[in-house]
Amino acid sequence: MNCKEMEAKLVSYTDGRATEAERTAVERHIESCAACRARVAEFRSVWSVLNDAPVPQSSPSFDARLRQRIAAEPRRSLFGWLVPSPRLALATVTLMLLSIWVATKPPEVPPGGGDVAKQVEEDLQDYDMLADFDAISALPAATVVEKPAPSKDQM
Repeated sequence: MNCKEMEAKLVSYTDGRATEAERTAVERHIESCAACRARVAEFRSVWSVLNDAPVPQSSPSFDARLRQRIAAEPRRSLFGWLVPSPRLALATVTLMLLSIWVATKPPEVPPGGGDVAKQVEEDLQDYDMLADFDAISALPAATVVEKPAPSKDQM
């Protein structure tokens, strides 16, 4: 294992929470790696200082003062959830303004000037020109091939 992978396991190794497999892997690695061996020594010294530090004791009236402060907090009303938060109000107003802006935005003009009637008239003129085209009438008529009805054996 490399040192980066080992660094995550060093803390659990030094405080005794590592599994047996992790413990053996760390011990094998620190035998060959001086930097990780020094890091384990540093962790052990920190743990020993923390173990020697006195445990802070709370005052005897701590619980009573804490309960007083909790009781002094204003209670939320039954309908307190109906009061909107500023973020919700801002989001709602923004959504409404955006909806109004999109609804009142004039439609985009299609390319070609926007005169739809003029465009339809030009398309019809093109159709009339093709309808009167003599080369189309000279084409042979399409033949329709009828499929034979399926026999009783095929059903």
